[in-house]
Amino acid sequence: MRSIIYILLVISSFTSAVTSADEPVEVYWEDLVPAGFNPMQAPSVSHEGSMAQLQPNAPVVSKYDGQRVKIPGFVVPLEGTAELTTEFLLVPYFGACIHVPPPPSNQIVYVKFEQGVPIDNLSDAIWVTGVLSTEGWAGEIASVGYRLSGESVAPF
Repeated sequence: MRSIIYILLVISSFTSAVTSADEPVEVYWEDLVPAGFNPMQAPSVSHEGSMAQLQPNAPVVSKYDGQRVKIPGFVVPLEGTAELTTEFLLVPYFGACIHVPPPPSNQIVYVKFEQGVPIDNLSDAIWVTGVLSTEGWAGEIASVGYRLSGESVAPF
């Protein structure tokens, strides 16, 4: 009887390990900032009247590079149609890069969906799941510290 219970426990722990391996790692914005980094350092000076980004070359955390992750945030659309968004910036708070200066580059994720995804309301926070990379990206709006190859979007 003991050996049957032991075998069932082993099988149960193996099954839960397999299930959790498929789950993305939940990553939050503070996880993307290296220890000792000051995100509120003085912004870059811009003489063009545009909003200067706080630290456009901020250091990134390599711990999640190449991992399947799930990150909450807000969408700043870049490419797509009225129905489907194919490229966007994921930011930690509503209005970043639009109404207020962009946050440090390590607090912005460039997200690309090959087929596009529907984004119902830009003011709603969402979860984005996909493979994270520390490969940066730069556009007209901001410099970005991370890229994410998008798999899915869900309400936060």
